[in-house]
Amino acid sequence: MKFNKQVLMLDPAGETARIVQSLRRNVMNVLHRRGAVVGISGGVDSAVVLALCVQTFGPDKVVAIMMPDKDSDPESEQLARQLARQFGVEPVLEEVTAALAGFGCYRRRDEAIRRVFPEYDAASGYKAKIVLPQNLLDAGGLNFFSLTIVAPDGEEQTATLPAKEYLQIVAASNFKQRTRMATLYYHAELNNFAVIGTANKNEHDQGFIVKYGDAGVDIKPIGHLYKTQVYQLAAHLNVPDAIRRRPPTSDTYSAACTQEEFFFRLPFEVMDLLWFAQEHAVPEAEAAQVMGLTTAQVEHAYQDFSSKARTTNYLRLPPLEIQERPVSVPA
Repeated sequence: MKFNKQVLMLDPAGETARIVQSLRRNVMNVLHRRGAVVGISGGVDSAVVLALCVQTFGPDKVVAIMMPDKDSDPESEQLARQLARQFGVEPVLEEVTAALAGFGCYRRRDEAIRRVFPEYDAASGYKAKIVLPQNLLDAGGLNFFSLTIVAPDGEEQTATLPAKEYLQIVAASNFKQRTRMATLYYHAELNNFAVIGTANKNEHDQGFIVKYGDAGVDIKPIGHLYKTQVYQLAAHLNVPDAIRRRPPTSDTYSAACTQEEFFFRLPFEVMDLLWFAQEHAVPEAEAAQVMGLTTAQVEHAYQDFSSKARTTNYLRLPPLEIQERPVSVPA
């Protein structure tokens, strides 16, 4: 198939039927569970997964869990409730702030932020986020994170984030995804249901996941779909317009931060086509011609995709075994 801008177009009805059939078979016959638990966030991925689960099992066998914390955008819960109403599911609210405070999530994170910006004080209204450079196609280069803080009066400051502080902020913030995973499994075990993942192909294959956090699931029904394909299913499944129009966000940091700012560095409609081209060995020059880019810009994108896949491979590995048999005493 020749590479072109329509290469990622789906048959949404056919793909929906295929996923529904697979979900039903795997949950019922392989996992021997009788329904689905889905974490809903007001984002398009969890919206599509909830819609697929309702189609598969019916609304009475789907538990939709909202899991905000004190840093979450209030709009996320509002949209999640609208989504649940749309598909006839009564959502369950699990506020996870207290659990995260118990783990020291906020304290550990803020300690690292204050080593970069001593004036940072979350209690007085400061907010923070970490971001990557956004000029990937033109600059390329390594993924060096910056820390941005927003003062109560709206003034922003940004500084390059040293490795030690970056690791501490991310490690502390990952308590959020792991706490939510544990919450989902509580409800799954309570109901004898399966936990249905909401990560798409972009997130899973490029490493925008937390091991044993949002990657800790029983089934990944949209893990094979590029983000732009998820939007195609969202339109077919009548996901609310407000969710489809909302810029994708991790909803992890207290300051507003899109997935493009934090990790992907490209709009999805550009990234998905370039990533497909790389995966299918389309030469840089050919991809550049189709996309209206320079060869150097495509090379920058290809290098970024390869780097992310390589450096995050450990997130996708199952637990490793040292050896099959223990060493015994010679006879």
